[in-house]
Amino acid sequence: MKIGIVLSKPPSYSETFFVSKIKGLQRHGHEVILFVQSGEEAFDLCTVNTALPIYRRNIVKQLYYVLKVFLLFIRHFQVCLRFMQTERVYGTGWIGVIKKVYVNMHILTKKLDWLHFGFATMALGKEHVAKAIKAKMAVSFRGFDMAIYPIKYPNCYKVLWEQVDKVHTISNDLYQLALTNGLNSEIPFQKITPAIDVNNFNRADADHQKSSDTIKIMTVARLHWKKGLTYTLQALKLLKDKGIDFQYTIIGEGTEYEKLMYIRYQLGLEKEVQLIGKVPHSTIKELLVAHDIYVQYSISEGFCNAVIEAQAMGLLCVVSDAEGLSENVLHNKSGWVVPKRSPEKLATKIAEIIELEKNLKKKITDFAMDRVKKEFNLKKQQQEFVTFYTE
Repeated sequence: MKIGIVLSKPPSYSETFFVSKIKGLQRHGHEVILFVQSGEEAFDLCTVNTALPIYRRNIVKQLYYVLKVFLLFIRHFQVCLRFMQTERVYGTGWIGVIKKVYVNMHILTKKLDWLHFGFATMALGKEHVAKAIKAKMAVSFRGFDMAIYPIKYPNCYKVLWEQVDKVHTISNDLYQLALTNGLNSEIPFQKITPAIDVNNFNRADADHQKSSDTIKIMTVARLHWKKGLTYTLQALKLLKDKGIDFQYTIIGEGTEYEKLMYIRYQLGLEKEVQLIGKVPHSTIKELLVAHDIYVQYSISEGFCNAVIEAQAMGLLCVVSDAEGLSENVLHNKSGWVVPKRSPEKLATKIAEIIELEKNLKKKITDFAMDRVKKEFNLKKQQQEFVTFYTE
């Protein structure tokens, strides 16, 4: 079976979700082709087809690629004609049709059994490509796809829902959001959660010894409004006011850095909170070992690999009830789920966790580590993706 996966760019090797999926499919004898918008990053796990470039300020180069597209159009006339006819039926003007032929030519020239869009937003403008090449069409949901983008662009997936053959969701909540956003409940779907390398993220070979009474808390997140870091800092201010001794580390970079630094200053948390920026994924394990509590108090979150890794490393995990987080962490079993946007409730829960008896903390972390090994391992995820395309 030949499977095409559409992404904006090749995944880095630390992005286990797509890398693991590709390896698993190849291991089961399937050919995988990656279709990307830009391919600057080296990626050699499978064939990578990059979209033809657009040169707005270099007419000579642009004319070269227009000629190249014209020759490919002639060579793959029947496929391109089917694509154009369908676009016209759906009301796309001739200029729009020509543009879509150009940007999708790297896919239209390939024969596939499945064309799978790694994000729902990646399928926009490409809804009719799969039918044109006579392939089945699949699409995956992420948090941004279902929880945020449709708010800004209502009914954005109307055409997509009419063309898709099967959908993949990483959480039940995101699937329910997709139904709210117009997905037909009769379209087949499969839930396949993110997974991690449980042999690497394993507390057993990296048990950590506390060197002080200071509670060490951490979060791994892009510095973006949806991660709820402002609410987290407000909760920690309440802990400080109660006299609780803690250190909080935020790992990640993003557009909210300046804002968060100012909030840290405004709340008087300069000594307690540090933002250390982006670090190599290989060092995340070392940082997890040095901390006690992991907080992911997002406003919106599809699932979150970092939370899985934290559970695997034996941290006490506190998350919000945003989308897939309440499936990632089971309340009062593998951690705690706190209603989002409520710093008071978050602060209260963290204070309660700190005061828990040692045997109760161990019961929670043992359950979480065991569950991660069973439910969120790469082997299980790979097998589920094989099933996705064959059943």
